[in-house]
Amino acid sequence: MNIHEYQAKAVLAKYGVPVARGIPAFSADEAVKAAEELGGPVWVVKAQIHAGGRGKAGGVKVVKSIEEVKTEAERMLGMTLVTHQTGPEGKLVRRLYVEDGSAIETELYLSVLVDRSTSRISFVVSTEGGMDIEKVAEDTPEKILTFNVDPATGIQSFHGRQIAYALGLKGDQVKQCVKLINSLYTAVVTEDIALLEINPLIVDGAGDLLCLDAKVNFDANALYRHPDIMELRDFDEEDPHEVEASKHDLSYVKLDGTIGCMVNGAGLAMATMDIIKLYGEEPANFLDVGGGATTEKVTAAFKLILSDPAVEGVLVNIFGGIMRCDVIAEGVIAAVKETKLSVPLVVRLEGTNVELGKKLMADSGLPIISADDLGDAADKITKAVKEAK
Repeated sequence: MNIHEYQAKAVLAKYGVPVARGIPAFSADEAVKAAEELGGPVWVVKAQIHAGGRGKAGGVKVVKSIEEVKTEAERMLGMTLVTHQTGPEGKLVRRLYVEDGSAIETELYLSVLVDRSTSRISFVVSTEGGMDIEKVAEDTPEKILTFNVDPATGIQSFHGRQIAYALGLKGDQVKQCVKLINSLYTAVVTEDIALLEINPLIVDGAGDLLCLDAKVNFDANALYRHPDIMELRDFDEEDPHEVEASKHDLSYVKLDGTIGCMVNGAGLAMATMDIIKLYGEEPANFLDVGGGATTEKVTAAFKLILSDPAVEGVLVNIFGGIMRCDVIAEGVIAAVKETKLSVPLVVRLEGTNVELGKKLMADSGLPIISADDLGDAADKITKAVKEAK
């Protein structure tokens, strides 16, 4: 789960991470009030969306008067910000962050992540802050350094010193860096953060370290332990289909294809998407209904798939172990009746009560195409979609 910059900074500030003073605003008047409270004389008005690259797209502006704060707030609120991370459709700006301006002497890059290849928390740093780290990695990969933390020892002072020297910090800045690294590690472990990115981490005019930006992504599987973090969720920043899926405890990701998929089990779902591509079409979604779905949950999943206007056909692929095939069949039948299905539907069932499930669908009188195996199912749905065009 992603959160906004101002929320991320509030979370990090609890752990002693140095951040500039700032106040969120949801209107131009609130932005003006925030600027007056901060005092100036320089402010930064930042659009708040779940994407990077805001500055290049006009979503971050340094201003030197209250009038400019209001002008920029009015310009940004309601605009569609298009960055390299939003895609061409962009994101609508609904909230702002008004922050104290900072004198920047040096820009650095720092991120913390859970590295699956090493099963450790890793710090990734670079002296090339303020730039797209992907471009730095492509053009000058030697300028990106990674430091792993052994979970047996946890964070130690030498980690902070290593990072400080890698970033070219000196004197008191080394002590500040040691403290910062310790605070970030503690925040990541305590809050179940999967990825934390600070770009840029700056050395300001006074020679102090300051986190000028912060992006935080939380491990969704651990959110049940953090109800306070759950309250930070911004549904406007998420795909409405994925929001609806979360209400029914469905694992759903919208894709760009035309064949809707409903499968039980993540591995089987991936295999289903692969075979759809093998047969010449593209999957419209990843959807895992889980191992013990009810008729109601299956119906909700089916309706979710059909709510995507790009879907031209639906492939249901279920292996009934914990889940019974007759339950799936009942859910599919109920969903077809309720949604008044207008696209081809192929259902492949295998496992517990498979014959009963197939009989229920055959006796329903509905236009449900039954398949014997996954290859047969992919072949039938791709042909049916082409014939329906």
